[in-house]
Amino acid sequence: MARYVGPVCRLCRREGLKLFLKGERCYTDRCAIERRNQPPGQQTRMRRGKLGGYGLQLREKQKVKRIYGVLEGQFRRYFETAARTRGITGETLLQLLERRLDNVIYRLGFATSRAQARQLVRHGHFIVNGRKVNVPSFSLKAGDVIAMRSKSQKNPIVLHAMEEVKGRGVPEWLVLDGQSFEGRILGLPTREQIGLPVQEQLIVELYSK
Repeated sequence: MARYVGPVCRLCRREGLKLFLKGERCYTDRCAIERRNQPPGQQTRMRRGKLGGYGLQLREKQKVKRIYGVLEGQFRRYFETAARTRGITGETLLQLLERRLDNVIYRLGFATSRAQARQLVRHGHFIVNGRKVNVPSFSLKAGDVIAMRSKSQKNPIVLHAMEEVKGRGVPEWLVLDGQSFEGRILGLPTREQIGLPVQEQLIVELYSK
């Protein structure tokens, strides 16, 4: 399975904002954006200029890809699905990405980052509607129930993450039962509930050329 394996703080610096790729570190003063908020590279100041239309569209696409941890081919397939679906294409695109199993695991607080959630899913720690699922991109729908396997409920990584989520909170479109290590999809997230600092319409314009 192809994935980015380089330094993730570099990605945040390139986009100029926190993408929350390193879990709890992003909430401390050790975050790269807090320490050095400038694009990576030795001559950034010389290269930095005002972005034009295409540059702005490209940056928004890269930002969303990096937040959810998907590569170009998979991201384009998500866009093509969103474009064929009735509704606002940009909002539908974000909904498709939010419904990924690894993202829902992160949103529920079973992991401190989407990368950690992806690893937990790949290692078979979760069941969906009573069936074991180890595919991070598995698409969930309203009414689906996600539960942690009983053997995994004492995993220190998960227990630590669930302590962290108490301060972060769970989105309104999800419900978490911390006692039974179980979460449920109440409905599709609205654009306001997703709450990402992105302009998805620029992505639609980029792919519509």
